[in-house]
Amino acid sequence: MTIRPAARREPAPAALVQDFERVRAASLALAAPLTSEDCQVQSMPDASPVKWHLAHVTWFFETFVLERHEPEFRPFDPAFRVLFNSYYQGVGEQYPRPQRGLILAPTLDVVKRYRAEVDARVAALLARRGDDAELAALVTLGLQHEQQHQELILTDIKHALSFSPGRAPYAKRWPIATVRPQPPRWFGYAGGLVEHGHDPARDGPFCFDNETPRHRTWIAPFELASRPVSYGDYLEFMADGGYERPELWLSLGWDWVRAGSRRAPLYWRHDGEQWWNHTLQGRVQVDANTPVCHLSYFEAEAYARWAGARLPTEAEWELAARAAGDPASGNFAERGAFHPMPQAQSVGEHPVQLFGDVWEWTQSAYLPYPGFRPLPGAVGEYNGKFMCNQFVLRGGSCATPAGHVRASYRNFFPPDAQWQFSGLRLARDG
Repeated sequence: MTIRPAARREPAPAALVQDFERVRAASLALAAPLTSEDCQVQSMPDASPVKWHLAHVTWFFETFVLERHEPEFRPFDPAFRVLFNSYYQGVGEQYPRPQRGLILAPTLDVVKRYRAEVDARVAALLARRGDDAELAALVTLGLQHEQQHQELILTDIKHALSFSPGRAPYAKRWPIATVRPQPPRWFGYAGGLVEHGHDPARDGPFCFDNETPRHRTWIAPFELASRPVSYGDYLEFMADGGYERPELWLSLGWDWVRAGSRRAPLYWRHDGEQWWNHTLQGRVQVDANTPVCHLSYFEAEAYARWAGARLPTEAEWELAARAAGDPASGNFAERGAFHPMPQAQSVGEHPVQLFGDVWEWTQSAYLPYPGFRPLPGAVGEYNGKFMCNQFVLRGGSCATPAGHVRASYRNFFPPDAQWQFSGLRLARDG
């Protein structure tokens, strides 16, 4: 996280308190359709129980805001310091991540009381010292951090519910749309020496540290597809033996296909006649018109190779996204679809659906920008130490809170990750 005091105006205490209340309430709203049993389950080591997410984001405020700034600080429960610490080695020990579903105490009701007490204490602190730049920066980081976990609440519970076919869907609004997407078009970009990374004037005052420093990078001429790859496009890849042709896959990707006997993306099932898809709206037929999601980097890269194209670099993606328009116009979590939407808008002078719907894999390894320095202390563990063996995704998804992403936002996952709403957009050399 980085906030440049000279380049931003600190929010008024009242505005920051309103943002705090809004974001904190949104997390509880996402958990509202779930039972306490739903909130306890952990379906794989990479996912966490909803109860743990609700507690961890509260732990963040208690540890990095209250403990540092509240007079006569007292923890809600000293045991929470270990139970709900994710990966902050500088803070202390952590409970094993694969066993978070075994944390039976505190109960969900106690976690909600924990949230309520910390909320009241943070609000009181902001009422007294909301104009303190360091305090405001930590609260802002905590809110952005909580929005990341709001997306994880949706992706993780979707994975868990995929193992419980008898449970009612998380939401029920299907069918969402029947719009057939337009055939993909190609947009050309001259490239050149461009400024890359967070731009406060265009992206807003906040960014995570991995979006900095802004720097120059060279981009060769390239072309970008007008829309994300759809389920219908991907069905053609599968029909052409996409999961049976080693020449289409990276070596590690082919090993991944064989090790898992994979023949389709995550959540797809075939009943002998057609493909079905597990969604947060329940079990539905695979909709050929919507952007395909839950692809690993391996699957996205293999599809691009099959299509005679490639994945864009993150610099190419960012260049196109800055020219495309308002990030807030996309299909984000607040829309309530919780699934990618088909292309509804006509393609004009720029590609569409760059923001929302699906995170778009890039071919760029998740590495530091030239001159990157992590922040000192435990907060500096937020991003920098994960810059190894991961790839960058851009644009946000249908599970991302609106207003959370920007053109410079860098998400990152290992190449075999599938449970996020990850898809792709094709690129090729100009």
